[in-house]
Amino acid sequence: MLVLLLALGLAACGGGDAGGGAGGGSGSGALPPPSPPPVSQAEAFRLLNQATFGATESEAERVRALGVEVWIDQQIAEPASLQLPHLLEVTSNNPLLGFRYQGDRVDVWFRNSVNGPDQLRQRVAFALSQIMVVSQQGVLVIAPWALADYYDTLAEHAFGNFRELMEAVTLHPAMGTYLSMRGNRRPDPERNIRPDENYARELMQLFTIGLVELEPDGTVRTDSSGQPMPTYDQAVVEGFAHVFTGWNLAGLANFETPRPTIANQTQPMQHYPEFHDTGAKQLLNGVVLPAGQGGEQDLAAALDNIFEHPNVGPFIARALIQRLVTSNPSPAYLARVAGRFDDNGAGVRGDLAAVVRAILLDPEARPATPTDTTGKLKEPLLRVTQLWRAYDGASASGRFPMEFSSIMFGQGPLQSPSVFNFFSPDYAPPGEIATRGLVAPELQIATEFQNTFITNIMASYTFVQNSANPELEPDQVAIDITEELALADDIDALIDRAADKLLGGEISPTLRSEIAGMLARIPAAEPVARVAETLYFIVTSPEYAYQR
Repeated sequence: MLVLLLALGLAACGGGDAGGGAGGGSGSGALPPPSPPPVSQAEAFRLLNQATFGATESEAERVRALGVEVWIDQQIAEPASLQLPHLLEVTSNNPLLGFRYQGDRVDVWFRNSVNGPDQLRQRVAFALSQIMVVSQQGVLVIAPWALADYYDTLAEHAFGNFRELMEAVTLHPAMGTYLSMRGNRRPDPERNIRPDENYARELMQLFTIGLVELEPDGTVRTDSSGQPMPTYDQAVVEGFAHVFTGWNLAGLANFETPRPTIANQTQPMQHYPEFHDTGAKQLLNGVVLPAGQGGEQDLAAALDNIFEHPNVGPFIARALIQRLVTSNPSPAYLARVAGRFDDNGAGVRGDLAAVVRAILLDPEARPATPTDTTGKLKEPLLRVTQLWRAYDGASASGRFPMEFSSIMFGQGPLQSPSVFNFFSPDYAPPGEIATRGLVAPELQIATEFQNTFITNIMASYTFVQNSANPELEPDQVAIDITEELALADDIDALIDRAADKLLGGEISPTLRSEIAGMLARIPAAEPVARVAETLYFIVTSPEYAYQR
C-alpha cells in the first residue's frame, strides 16, 4: 500500500480458529460452525469500496448487520438496473441522430452507478466493460442504444456463466460494429475480399486468454529455453476470422447494405449462411473444425474451444481482481480465484458469481493488516461516485450531465480511446513500482494535466456544488452538507464526521492535523467554507484516492 501511496503523491504534485470438534457421545453430529467475527466499520468500508461505486454509512451498517458473505449473496441476487429502457424513454426514435443522445446514455449510467440497488452487479459490469471493450469513440458515436444495451448485457451476465457471456458479447451489434465482425464474409479472391481478423484477434488477446500460456496461478509458462509460450499463431487467428463470417444485423433485406435501426442494434446479430465460409478452420490447441459446418455450429464450437483453454481462468481472475481489489494479486490469490473459475465447487466451469465471491472473500481481499502492495489506486470515476454516494449527490432535474467524463476524468463509461481500455493492466510507472516488478494500471492516466483537472473538479464539487448554494443550475449535481454545517463550530467533530463518511474513520494523524490547522484559520462565522475545505482536503488526498 505504501508503495502506491508514494507513487500517487508523486503523480499528483482477523480471524480465529474456525474448527469445531466432532459431536460428543450423544450422537448429535458435528457442532454448527462458529459465527463469523463481527465486521468493523473500516472493514465494511473496505469491502464496499471494492464491491460498489462507493461506501456509504447506511450500506456499511447493512454489511455489519448481515455479515460479508450474506451481503454479497444478496447483491448477487439483485436484478440488473438497466440503461436501455430509460434511454428509449427519453430519446426520440431516430437512430440517425444517435450522437445527440450519448449524454443521455452516460446520464443513466451514473444514475445506476450512484443510486442503483444492484451495486455489486453494476461494479462487476463496469469491470467487464474494461475487459470486453466497446466505445463510443468511433463508429458507435451514433449508436447510444447499442451501447446502452451492450452494457445491460454485461450487467445481466455479470453473475452468469462466462461461456454465455462470450456468446452474448460476440453476437452483440455493438461489438460486431466496433471490432468489424459485423458484415464479415467468406473469402472472395476475385473481389479481393478476405475475412476481417480484428475480432478474432482481440477476443483471444484481450478478452479471454492473452498472448502467452499461463500457469494456474497466472505466472507465465516457458519452454525449454526459458521463453514464453505463445497461445496462438497467425493460422489460428485466420481460423477464427473464418468462423466469424456471415453475421450481420438482424432482419436485413440486403447483407451488403445494412440499415441500422434501434431494434436491430439491440438484438443479437443474425447469421446469413450464404456469406459464411464453410471450409475447415484451425483453432486453439491443434483443434480443426471440419469443413461443411454451418455458421451457428462453427461459432459454438469455436467459443467452446476458447472457453476450455486453461488460460481463461487465470486471465479473467487477474483482470477482475485488478478492477475490484488490488493491482498486484499474489500468485496464490490468483490461483484460488482461477480455481473457482475452473470449478465452482459443483463441477461447473465459468461461474462468474462463484468467481466474484472468491475474489471478495479471499484472505488477500480481507486482510487484517494490509501490506505495502495491498490495494489499488481508485479510478477517477470511482472517486467521484464515492463522494456523491456518501453525500447524496443529486441535481434538481435528476440528471447527471457527465457526457464528457472521459475528458474530465480521463475515463468515462464506454468511452475508452481504443479496445485496449483507458490503461494497460501491465502498466508500471518508472521508479520503485517498476523496480519491484509491480504494476499500477490506473497511474497510466494520472498525468499532471489529468490530476490538475480532477483536483479542480473536486474543488467545484465541494465548494460550489453543495446544498448551501442557492444559485445552483437544475442540472448541477450537488452534495448535501447539512449535517456537516451543524458541526462546523467543532473542528474535531467536523473532521471525524467527514472521515467517517469518506474514509471509514481511518484518517491519518498527518491528514487530520493538516485539516485542523487549516480550519483554525477560517472564522467560525464561515461554516460553509469550513465544511468545503474539510471535504476538499479529504477527497484530494492520497488516502481517499487509494483503495486499501
